[in-house]
Amino acid sequence: MTLHENEIPVDKPLVRALLKAQRPEWAGLPLSPAGAGTDNTMYRLGHDLLVRLPRTADNGQSVRKEQEWLPRLAPHLACPIPEPVHAGTPTDAFPMVWSVYRWIDGDEAGPDAVRDWAAFGADLAAIVRELHRIDLMGATRTDGLSWYRGGSLEPCDQWITRCLNDCRATVGSELDVDTLEQLWRAALVLPEPSGPHVWLHGDLKPTNLLVREGKLHAVIDFGGLSVGFPHAEHSTVWDLPPQARQAYWDTLNLDDLTWTRARAWAVAVGVSGISYYWDTFPAFVAECRARLQAILADASTR
Repeated sequence: MTLHENEIPVDKPLVRALLKAQRPEWAGLPLSPAGAGTDNTMYRLGHDLLVRLPRTADNGQSVRKEQEWLPRLAPHLACPIPEPVHAGTPTDAFPMVWSVYRWIDGDEAGPDAVRDWAAFGADLAAIVRELHRIDLMGATRTDGLSWYRGGSLEPCDQWITRCLNDCRATVGSELDVDTLEQLWRAALVLPEPSGPHVWLHGDLKPTNLLVREGKLHAVIDFGGLSVGFPHAEHSTVWDLPPQARQAYWDTLNLDDLTWTRARAWAVAVGVSGISYYWDTFPAFVAECRARLQAILADASTR
């Protein structure tokens, strides 16, 4: 499944060739697909490893970022995060960097995996608090650590307005896009965010949260790792049931301004996802629609 115009196709023979050239001791291990997101394609390698290959050159920058920073962040977090064990180098067949990580067992967060959603929300908030308290270790909002979700909303307004209009044309009969735009604009008129920059995961949606024995176990996919303001970090709680969202809010004691900005970021990610992936990734479009429906339902009760 190709999602981007400049995407490099990946299949098992290519992965085998990369391993044979760079880690021949792993080349004969069992290899099986382990999922594909908007930015990366994954293969499980043997029992203990995961190969992760970026779809585009831009995504390759995220690979380098993970290789540099995840080993430095891991000691400060109570939960497991991906551990790089090989930094793959570009080849003629695959002209981008790639990675091999330790495999982390767990199921994606969902109704069949999570035992207590309120406890899950509180546990996620505790992980976010830990991450945001880690010293920046000299990192600044530059050189790959300046993802848009860690900045202010205003620079995204023209883009998100266009995406809102796209949504009116595609899902406007099923979603109240006018109200979504009102929620977006309500955050735009707030004072610019202030306070110190922090480490941000950037995409704490359920597919990046692994569950074991009914509880949150690990956080994966740090491709959106950045340094910036924390508001957008909270936007993915609208992907979770209301009881998890409330527990998350209560645990972090978030104020109304932060919540309004976080909700605007949730709108932005949802409408931009529908706009960009409408013709190529229906499952992700459905995920975005569910998030926007949750935002509307939540807004009607507050």
